[in-house]
Amino acid sequence: MNRSKQSRHTNAFILLFLEESSSAYGAQILSSLQTEIPYCLTDSPSVYRALQDMEEKQWVTSTWQTSEKSPPRKWYTITTRGRTALHDYAEDIVQRHANFKFFLIHYALIKNNKTERSSQNET
Repeated sequence: MNRSKQSRHTNAFILLFLEESSSAYGAQILSSLQTEIPYCLTDSPSVYRALQDMEEKQWVTSTWQTSEKSPPRKWYTITTRGRTALHDYAEDIVQRHANFKFFLIHYALIKNNKTERSSQNET
């Protein structure tokens, strides 16, 4: 299966992680995506493109924080509009999940029927 570098719901996962953590910088978000999502389909450039897009939509805000111990980092925080988008993504995912469940059940039935017919033909 061909893996794209950004899934349809990258924004949803980023918003979810920001809602959980209050704020984070890009590398933290990417690390969370790569370690916590079972099938992470994203990379660093797509995370930063998504963050930029969400900032333009006012789903997130950002502030630069500097420290003597580390380089300056751009920290992102979810906004009220971002929470609304997160809710909309959740509704979309619930609907898709129901459709995927339907698909997998029917695919399993077809596969099992073909296996049964094949084994009956062999006897």
